[in-house]
Amino acid sequence: MKRLTVSEIAAAVGGSARFDGEINEVCTDTRALVPGCLFICIEGERFDGHDFAKAALENGAAAVMCSRDTGSANQIMVGDTREALLKLAGYYRRLFPIPVVGVTGSVGKTTTKDMTHAVLSSKFKTLKNEGNLNNEIGLPKTLLKLDDSYEAAVVEMGMSAAGEISRLSHAAAPTMGIIGNIGVSHLEKLGTRENILRAKLEITDGMDDDAPLILNGDDERLYNAKIQGRPVYYYGIDNKFCRFKAYDIVTDGEGSSFTLDFGCGEQSVRIPAVGIHNIYNALAAFTAGFLISVEPEAAADALSRYEPSGMRQRIRKTAGITFIEDCYNASPDSVRAALSALAGIKAGRRFAVLGDMLELGSVAKETHRQTGLYAARYGIDAVYTYGELSNNTAEAARSGGIAVVECFKDKKELANRLLETVREGDAVLVKASRAIRLEDVLNTVYGELEKDE
Repeated sequence: MKRLTVSEIAAAVGGSARFDGEINEVCTDTRALVPGCLFICIEGERFDGHDFAKAALENGAAAVMCSRDTGSANQIMVGDTREALLKLAGYYRRLFPIPVVGVTGSVGKTTTKDMTHAVLSSKFKTLKNEGNLNNEIGLPKTLLKLDDSYEAAVVEMGMSAAGEISRLSHAAAPTMGIIGNIGVSHLEKLGTRENILRAKLEITDGMDDDAPLILNGDDERLYNAKIQGRPVYYYGIDNKFCRFKAYDIVTDGEGSSFTLDFGCGEQSVRIPAVGIHNIYNALAAFTAGFLISVEPEAAADALSRYEPSGMRQRIRKTAGITFIEDCYNASPDSVRAALSALAGIKAGRRFAVLGDMLELGSVAKETHRQTGLYAARYGIDAVYTYGELSNNTAEAARSGGIAVVECFKDKKELANRLLETVREGDAVLVKASRAIRLEDVLNTVYGELEKDE
């Protein structure tokens, strides 16, 4: 981070300070304190940063930013520390005249961000937010990591309610925006997919009028969205009017290959990920790179070396069995995409291990039921479920004609059942919402299988 003066920071956030000095870092957690930093007192659900202001100063912080008096002489007073953090990040980001790609969508944001980062990194030193640090705390902290060595940035923008992406966009000031899809992940709070579309389009709020927007042209709501005044580039597979299109798609147990038509040429692409949804993610990343002069061959090479982060559809082969680890999160759209990916893998038998999808409100039972029907439609051989809501998945899978369907309340029993039934040549998908921690099942299975190797 570039050094900033206290007076500069106070002016940027509309705060007040009775002292001056230099800040070399911004921290919100005393456990990660850096000497000479500005400690921002964030009020959370379980902790209030104001309670740690004194300790932060005693342990090397140069100043604290607070919304109530902490009794320190070295404090910057603001009305709201969360809002001030965003303002500070917005001020700081604008010190760097570099391309910044903002990424949002209902599902696949992190994968799209990571693929875009890979593509841009083939030509530029590129910053990205780590993991899913995509909220009003994580995104500004990412922006504050910029320094003069960076030539580009890719930032993911998440949300739980309307207005959040607008605030993130004003901080990040993207020079280009990507919206991957409009799903049902936020129906509980936003009510309709039209409201979700409006919330995702808030990504343009912090963009200049001539900054391009990259949209999935196969998503009906995005393709038909009224975008005023700015250039729009569509990517897709089925929509012939998209500028960036994928065809000749081939999927195997280790990845996907396709030909990418970018309007003035074609490029062969191979990604180490399965499923049509990941091809959409790669198309978005390629488009972003193309618009800021990354050569098609370099973009394709970068995508071929992309590595999934966390537990997002990572493919692992153990004892001759192909496992698709997808335990990071789950929504109706992402589970359907994962089932499609499983169906596309050449395997003796295909097992879907599915846990509850959370935060779906009144549509929870119906969307779990639809998941079971999708499993049947995709020809999945066996469905094992974990969690009360997933009983609806199991019931629908049975009615759809899947012969092997079992429900579990204990992860150890589920793991043991898998160990009893899967064999060399099979493929297993494991997917659930993050809070379900279905990776516990995988860890047990891997431990036992690797004993025998």
